[in-house]
Amino acid sequence: MTSAPAGFTDTVGGRLIVSCQAPEGDPMRHTGTLVRLALAAEAGGAAAVRANAPEVVAAITAACRLPVVGLWKDGGTGVHITPTVRHALAVAEAGAAVVAADATGRPRPDGDTFAGIVAAVHAAGALVMADVATLAEGVRAAEEGADLVSTTLSGYAPGSPVQDGPDLDLVERLAAAIAVPVVAEGRIATPAHAAEALARGAHSVVVGTAITAPTALTRTFAKGLGRP
Repeated sequence: MTSAPAGFTDTVGGRLIVSCQAPEGDPMRHTGTLVRLALAAEAGGAAAVRANAPEVVAAITAACRLPVVGLWKDGGTGVHITPTVRHALAVAEAGAAVVAADATGRPRPDGDTFAGIVAAVHAAGALVMADVATLAEGVRAAEEGADLVSTTLSGYAPGSPVQDGPDLDLVERLAAAIAVPVVAEGRIATPAHAAEALARGAHSVVVGTAITAPTALTRTFAKGLGRP
C-alpha cells in the first residue's frame, strides 16, 4: 500500500519520519509488532517510517500507506547499515521507496562502493538516503548521487563527536553545503530537538528511540530511580 518513490522528498518535507526498529534480542523485534508500530506512527501523523530488514519492509509496505525508508543491518561493527549492493537491492525489492545505506568512508565488506549502491538502487527504481557521520561524508555522498543525506551515524562512526544530544551543528553545516535534502537523525529525544533541526536546515526529521523503543525508555527511567 505504500506510495512510490516519486514525490518522496515532497511528502516528508518539514515532517516526521518514525524509525520502527528494535535491536537483536529485544522483545519488540517481531515483524508483526513492528508493523503495529508503523501503523501507530501513521495514525499519529508521521510522513514515513524507517524499517530494518527486507521481511519487515515488505510487511510494513503491505499494511501501511506511508512510504518506507528501508535498510538492512548486517553485523554489528564497521559498515553494517545496508553494506552491499545485494543488501540494498533486497530492500528495494521488498518495497522500500528509499534505501538507506552507510555512506561513511569505511571499507565495505565486499569491496563495493557507496556509488555502486546508488547506481544499483536507482536502476531498481528507488531513492537512496546516505547515512553519514561528518560533513565531508555528506558532501561526497551528494556528489555520488544520494537523493537525501542523513546525520544518522554522527557519534557512532570515527571522526564524529560523541555527545548526548543530536548533532544539529552537522545538520546546519550539511544544509548549507549540499543541494540535496538533509535529514536530521540520531538522539532526537524531544519535539524541541525536532523543531530546532528543521530551523537549522533539516528537510525532515527521523525519530526512533524516543517513540518506538519501550525497552530503552524503561531502562532510562529505571536508572533514574537508581535501579540497574
